[in-house]
Amino acid sequence: MFFHVIGHTMQQLSALFIFYRPYMLWSFGVNILFAIMGYSLIPIFIIKLILIAFLWYLMNETNAKRKLTFYKNLGLSTLKLFGCVFIIDLILSLPFLLILKEFI
Repeated sequence: MFFHVIGHTMQQLSALFIFYRPYMLWSFGVNILFAIMGYSLIPIFIIKLILIAFLWYLMNETNAKRKLTFYKNLGLSTLKLFGCVFIIDLILSLPFLLILKEFI
């Protein structure tokens, strides 16, 4: 039973990274753009939250909604999927932005 739960959790985690991978370059591009413009960390994270909400809306209102079925079958609701992607994005963006701020 324990290994089944661990295996299922690992499947969900890898699915989250598969979903996040195409948006990672865009995320780092947003980081660089707003860091160069002089924004601090909090406004950048708020902008990213708004962009994630826009992505959620876009995927729910277009044909991309079918893509979300794969993640729902793995037990990831739409809210959990986008919430976890936002948290993963914050975890990856924070060190990147801190290092970037040292050079700008």
